[in-house]
Amino acid sequence: MPELPEVETTRQGITPYLLGQRIEKLWLHNPSLRWPVPANLPDLMQGQTVTGVDRRAKYLLLHQGAGTALVHLGMSGSLRVSDASEPLRRHDHVELRLSSGHHLRFNDPRRFGAWLWSEDWPGHALIRELGPEPLGELFTGDYLYARARGRKTAIKAFIMNNHVVVGVGNIYASEALFMAGIDPARSAGRISRARLDALVVAIRQVLASAIAQGGTTLRDFINSDGNPGYFKQSLLVYGRQGEPCRQCQRPLQGRRIGQRSTVYCRHCQG
Repeated sequence: MPELPEVETTRQGITPYLLGQRIEKLWLHNPSLRWPVPANLPDLMQGQTVTGVDRRAKYLLLHQGAGTALVHLGMSGSLRVSDASEPLRRHDHVELRLSSGHHLRFNDPRRFGAWLWSEDWPGHALIRELGPEPLGELFTGDYLYARARGRKTAIKAFIMNNHVVVGVGNIYASEALFMAGIDPARSAGRISRARLDALVVAIRQVLASAIAQGGTTLRDFINSDGNPGYFKQSLLVYGRQGEPCRQCQRPLQGRRIGQRSTVYCRHCQG
């Protein structure tokens, strides 16, 4: 599943092609995604100029004068900028023709992504209850400490809760907890302020590093220019159960927390 770094990489990749471009045509080749694509989306977007391309959590926001298209990549979605001569691929469900002549195509084999529309995107039901951005100014040690007080939830599940902080998926939660030396099963409310400070720093570092390296290609993600991400090559714990810890050389352990596989070092994350 594309996580925040993959979505941010996609945003950075498509922005130069979309910004300031007029949407001349929009085709709904298959509107049956996670939620049905609004039937009037072509009427809403055709003739509009893209004034901004932003990201909130894992939603891409295509701003236009009349409103904003909310795009979610789901479990297997990708956005590609292509020439008009390039034939449609299987699972190309939504397609835009831009005034430059380029086409933006949304491909999603599992059809769990989304294309929605809002005239007030911050107040949209899928957006308004989200927690702060992990790379933003509101995500601090003070904030995380205040939210964690009295919580018995495992810290890994806690930081993966989008109401606490957005975009810290399974891969990046595992990596950040290792970097901060925190047992992923420890109750959030029992972790010291100093360690939560370290965790905030680690989350920022691991996400920034993943974005710089183009995301993590594990199965489905391909970014907007067709190249994979390379962060997988520097993973410290995720997917490495039984392999030696890069710090102490002891075998990494595996367990399930919140129905998600978790790899950690019993020695370094005590």
